[in-house]
Amino acid sequence: MAENQEQQASDIIVNGTIIFRNRTEDPNPVLSYDLEYFQRFEPVSVGEMLKRVPGVTFTSDVLEYDAVQFRGLPPGYAQVLINGRRAPGGEADRSFFVDRIPAELVEKIEIIRSPRADQPSEGVAGTLNIITKEAATFEGGFAKLGALINKDGTVRPSLGAAYAGRIGENTSYWGALNYQERRNAKKKVSLRFNDFTTGPRDEKDPEFKDTELQDDTRDGSDLSGSAEIRHDFGGKSFIRLQGFFVDTNRDEFERSVTSKGNPLKLSEIETQHEDINQQTYAINADGAFELAGGTVGIAASWSGYREDTDVRVDKAKADKKGVMPGLVLDGTEKLNIKDDEYTGTLSYAIGGDALRFKAGIDLLDKTRNGSNPSFDNKGELEALAGSTFKIREKRYDPYARVTFEPNALLTIDAGVRYEITRRNVRSNLVDAATLTQSARYNTESLNPSLHLRYAPTSADQFRASIARTVRRPNYDLITPYEQEEEPVDENVTRGNPLLRNERAWGVDVGYERKLGRQGIFGINFFYRKVADVIETVDTGRKNGDGLDILEPRNVGSGKVWGAEIDFSAPLDVIGLPDTGLFANYTYLDSSIRDPFTGEKRRFNNQPHHVYNAGFIHTLKKLNASFGATVSGRTKATESNFDETVDLTYDPDLEAFVEKRLGKHFVLRFSVQDILRRSKKEAFLKYDGDSYQEILSNRRNGIVDEFELERENAGPLYQVTLRAAF
Repeated sequence: MAENQEQQASDIIVNGTIIFRNRTEDPNPVLSYDLEYFQRFEPVSVGEMLKRVPGVTFTSDVLEYDAVQFRGLPPGYAQVLINGRRAPGGEADRSFFVDRIPAELVEKIEIIRSPRADQPSEGVAGTLNIITKEAATFEGGFAKLGALINKDGTVRPSLGAAYAGRIGENTSYWGALNYQERRNAKKKVSLRFNDFTTGPRDEKDPEFKDTELQDDTRDGSDLSGSAEIRHDFGGKSFIRLQGFFVDTNRDEFERSVTSKGNPLKLSEIETQHEDINQQTYAINADGAFELAGGTVGIAASWSGYREDTDVRVDKAKADKKGVMPGLVLDGTEKLNIKDDEYTGTLSYAIGGDALRFKAGIDLLDKTRNGSNPSFDNKGELEALAGSTFKIREKRYDPYARVTFEPNALLTIDAGVRYEITRRNVRSNLVDAATLTQSARYNTESLNPSLHLRYAPTSADQFRASIARTVRRPNYDLITPYEQEEEPVDENVTRGNPLLRNERAWGVDVGYERKLGRQGIFGINFFYRKVADVIETVDTGRKNGDGLDILEPRNVGSGKVWGAEIDFSAPLDVIGLPDTGLFANYTYLDSSIRDPFTGEKRRFNNQPHHVYNAGFIHTLKKLNASFGATVSGRTKATESNFDETVDLTYDPDLEAFVEKRLGKHFVLRFSVQDILRRSKKEAFLKYDGDSYQEILSNRRNGIVDEFELERENAGPLYQVTLRAAF
């Protein structure tokens, strides 16, 4: 801490030194990256930081990095923490959109591949811990002024300021504010073809149906801030108060023009406008106090998420003479979410260098209120059942952890975490505001973990871990109501409040070597066996209207495995100490039985290969630097009930150049999407009058519609001036 306190803001903000991945001594496998590792490329958000991390993918639109995926698994399998505390988000699968956290407020990010007993057991694929800047990190302040420039010349500003200082010798503080605007204007082209057959029987070639041209523009702003004050009493005793908020306002506008025939004639125009307002808040107080030869840890926090989104759809269809009337309202939809999480932690740790013991309990009380009604063009309510819900969840997680370190070479960390969950879910059935449907559910899970770290030399370390993790069911799957005409007209899908957590045993084995003073090379092999996978199945029963009832249940199992390799080091060995190379590669594979076809396949949207490579070179005589990085992934497939989707992305290239102006200023120019990458999707869509008929058509390869979609956005430029004081 003393070394960190001596570090001045100018040493961090205006610095020609190339920063590489941190080398950690955690017994469990953790990758740690300071913000400076990414800063040269001027990431706007945490999402843009993560695209340079091993095994991380997104299935977002071009230039969007929202729902993070670890090891190719869906976003719900990744856990997102802010300062070690859960971050509630608006998504039904409990994922958190990391593009809402500005990079400006981040001190470092940690990728926890396998958790210890005193860390939450969620995160089957891994855990992202976003650590905001801390008061004890450095002294001084910095300011930022920047502009994002789209390819059409549209400019969006960004600015921020922060300051860290001390009051006396034992109290430190930190405060920061950041405002940024973002705009992403994308264009999409879709080609659709009528029904054809892919199977061997009665083969038919596709026949052109129509084409759709779409303009999709996302325009918005983020206001965010963080603050901390900390007082040290000496030794291991301290008390700290932290606060954090992000306020997002976003406007998304899509305009789709569909044309049919030969030659093409205008057929339909549709516009969709979304007004999105989201807020994330977090307040955390924690401290440590020496007692009876050990240390008492105590913490309490509140995290809140608010969302208020309005959606409006307008349409116009050409008449028989080809005349296109003006747009008229087709329908509206509202989404309101209020999510509050209160947490508390009490722990006691005792021991010395060779043997340490820690025991504690984590408590959580969560309430999530939501409503999602839709209305027709006359303003009348279309979907009532389930449009309002309330979920109350309480968790009690006692844990115990033992760390044995007989010498400097070997560390053994063993522990167990016992998670107890009490859940009450309520929803409406006959009235828009009355919660008439209710269900309670209790579940318990014993999650042991064992981690070994062996460091035979100062440069080498080996790690091996085994841990049990869980994934909690989606909010919309546990809400007890019937969705009429879902997934087709002759069916209903009923929520199942009795869904159990998906459970996984995970193994990680890795090796890491320090290269020179700053470089590092790492390789990690992982395996996950997931049980109680949740799938929607036909119950074989009918409701009062004679419709088949579908229901999500714990019926599946799957396996995930792969290898992650990363390298970052200066080129000292060939006489280029001012050049740094960065590269990572991840091989991914999995096996799960498709609930609809019964065939084995990979997890949805999991590519086989993910890669990233780049360099940074410093010109000391010119007090300048430049660099570039390229990233990419191979094709992935998604299997849904009535469609399959093949997804591919072109490689992404970004670059920067900077000039340091004295000791206090740096001017940086960066650009993303230099190669004008495209997102390409191929859809095979199936149809039928019942659940069984659709599955039959899918088995026989009878396709109702084939669609090819291509999307791109073009280069995004950024100019940034930073000052340290």
